[in-house]
Amino acid sequence: MSGPSDFQPTNPALKWIERRLPIMGLMHSSFVAYPTPRNLNYWWTFGAILSFMLGVQILTGVILAMHYTPHADMAFKSVELIVRDVNYGWLLRNIHASGASMFFFAVYIHMFRGLYYGSYKEPREVLWILGVIIYLLMMATGFMGYVLPWGQMSFWGATVITNLFSAVPYFGESIVTLLWGGYAVGNPTLNRFFSLHYLLPFVIAGVVVLHIWALHVAGQNNPAGVEPKTEKDTVPFTPYATMKDMFGVSCFLLFFAWFIFYMPNYLGDAENYIPANPAVTPAHIVPEWYYLPFYAILRSIPNKLAGVVAMFGAIIILAFLPWLDSAKTRSSKYRPLAKQFFWMFVVVCIGLGYLGAQPPEGIYVIVGRILTFLYFAYFLILLPLLARIEKPRPVPNSIADDVLAKTGGKPAPMVSTVIALMVAGGLLLGGAESARAAEGSTKPPAQKWSFSGPFGKFDRGAMQRGLKVYKEVCASCHGLSFVAFRNLAEAGGPGYSVAQAQAFASEYKVKDGPNDQGEMFERPGRPADYFPSPFPNEQAARAANGGAYPPDLSLITKARSYGRGFPMFLIDFFTQYQEQGPDYVTALLQGYEDKPPAGFNLPEGSYYNTYFPGHAIKMPKPLNDGQVTYDDGSPATVAQYAKDVTHFLMWAAEPHMEARKQLGMQVFVFLILLTVLLYFTKKKVWANAH
Repeated sequence: MSGPSDFQPTNPALKWIERRLPIMGLMHSSFVAYPTPRNLNYWWTFGAILSFMLGVQILTGVILAMHYTPHADMAFKSVELIVRDVNYGWLLRNIHASGASMFFFAVYIHMFRGLYYGSYKEPREVLWILGVIIYLLMMATGFMGYVLPWGQMSFWGATVITNLFSAVPYFGESIVTLLWGGYAVGNPTLNRFFSLHYLLPFVIAGVVVLHIWALHVAGQNNPAGVEPKTEKDTVPFTPYATMKDMFGVSCFLLFFAWFIFYMPNYLGDAENYIPANPAVTPAHIVPEWYYLPFYAILRSIPNKLAGVVAMFGAIIILAFLPWLDSAKTRSSKYRPLAKQFFWMFVVVCIGLGYLGAQPPEGIYVIVGRILTFLYFAYFLILLPLLARIEKPRPVPNSIADDVLAKTGGKPAPMVSTVIALMVAGGLLLGGAESARAAEGSTKPPAQKWSFSGPFGKFDRGAMQRGLKVYKEVCASCHGLSFVAFRNLAEAGGPGYSVAQAQAFASEYKVKDGPNDQGEMFERPGRPADYFPSPFPNEQAARAANGGAYPPDLSLITKARSYGRGFPMFLIDFFTQYQEQGPDYVTALLQGYEDKPPAGFNLPEGSYYNTYFPGHAIKMPKPLNDGQVTYDDGSPATVAQYAKDVTHFLMWAAEPHMEARKQLGMQVFVFLILLTVLLYFTKKKVWANAH
């Protein structure tokens, strides 16, 4: 498991411990003196990145679990309260939620690197199989974690995926009932998933230890695919690989921090900001992006059982790769045909991911079946055939020869490869975003918001005007249940003083009790109270609104969105554009038409709205010119009302946005300086190795 070590502690206490439990010697031989191939490129850094991400996910997950309530009636609210009321809860949740995507992003690169360089070949078969087991555990853990926020997509994703087990002959229904803890996805399901989501990361950590153990027994593979022969072929793990990994991790952290502080909802689904509702099915039930290729394989086969077998088979087949590819040359670097077919396989996987986000109809089904066949053909037909017919190029005699051959040569196209992968990922994710776009609606025009961009801040005047519009117009039907009166006086809020927030709260009547006589009573609101709902329950709200249920507006600007598709989805990543929700709400409030277009059949009791999905909305036109009088002399127009109330509702949805961006700038400055220092340190360390 380790390399040669001459570790001898000098401290008497450490000597005493080392004689009885040589843990420090083991660590020294495994992570200091361990011989590492000197020709490893940066694709090998993703192993260290994955170890780091596993630690981050476990740490943030344990802290979040301290505040989470695994109950169907309280899970959604508990997540929101973590974000709003726990110190830096928004940061913990952003790290954990975005970290899941970053974890899978890194593991896919790690796996494709292993495929390209033949890291599954003898003597590393067990190492590869353990990696496949880790991947399966990751998929299960990620799926169960996605269910925990108990939003619409969480609930329906759990319903669809667990229903797949019903295809198992004889035992299918029993398995589904066991998973659900009843006859439908509900509170027992949530409790099971929370327990397993908490447990499985520690199982993953245990398998990772075995994975690293197997790596140290068999030794690391390398780009040349040849085994070390002399001491010239290797360098000690520390400081050489350690410094290279630290530099790679710091670069990855810059990428990760972009999502945490500036694009926290970029990889999420707006539907998950709507509480789970078993009575309302989302228009498109689309899993997270890292499941899309396998979801496409599942849907491409008309038979349910065959689809489930194919979906799981697409993962399990990876474990048999060491025996399916019997070629003696490991690295595709020296196999011209294998290299070309490898990149074709990458394109097939990305294509499957894109199709997994599209509706299962028409040409998408046909192309999905073709790509599913090509996926399995790569493993079952192509690799065994290439092992017999391909004539590889000569490989270097040693790792040292490979390093010398690179000296003065053209560097590996790392940057161009990363850019190509990002464009491909944008296509995949952009397809998912397009699939989630509302059908039959017009895309709202993009607005200019003061809170957009890395330095964006809320406009206090707009927020105060928006609060007035909410109070005088929206509050008669819509609640604001996640916003407390005290929030109006907090940093980053509308800018009121504590006394003003207290006076504002006292204008509301809040039901409280029971009193000493056991009766409920009404009292003036206090700063600690939350904005009261205009209706006592959902049934009363529907009765007062023609059967329609007015949604709570606390998260409306994050729960509404529209797809911008490819390439805009990729451009938005660099421009940090994520204001689709505010754009939609503003457009909706202004999108009412007195008469529907010719030929449009407007249902009775509905109103025509250009931007509402399907165009028929139950809510009557809420805003009219001159309806609300502004104290600051701003125009009393529908356009001004719409933008102001949306501005206020954006703050209501994310009250810590300004703190997030300010901290993000500080973190970026620190990470950039750290990355520069690590780069020059790494360059200095490796100067002697070349």
